[in-house]
Amino acid sequence: MVYDGHRDSLVEERSVAQLVNDFSEQTSRLVKDEMKLAVAEMQSKGKRLGAGAGLAGAAAVIAWFGGGALVAAAVLALALVLPGWASALVIGGALLLVAGVLGLAGKRQVSQATPPMPREATESVRRDVDTVKENLRR
Repeated sequence: MVYDGHRDSLVEERSVAQLVNDFSEQTSRLVKDEMKLAVAEMQSKGKRLGAGAGLAGAAAVIAWFGGGALVAAAVLALALVLPGWASALVIGGALLLVAGVLGLAGKRQVSQATPPMPREATESVRRDVDTVKENLRR
């Protein structure tokens, strides 16, 4: 141990080999932690993408039935069967309204999941690299 002259404290002398070994261990641990963060972020985005795709699929199915009901309403209206076309028109409009709501919810889920790159992990790695570069310059 030696007196460092700057902080009124004693500093333990370490060999270059020990410092390199510590650096290697810390770098390895840092990379593993960043990979865990990236995997967790990708899993979260994958779940959102799946939910958004499911909602979009549900919207498409409901829109299909809504379109069928509106076609039936048009056919019945042309045939001048008032009770049938009136009820088909109401049901078709309601189905299309539900499809619109589901479609917007699905779009929101998909937009929250994109881009699929793990932003937080990427930014964290950039900060780590910048810190290491800065410390190496000193």
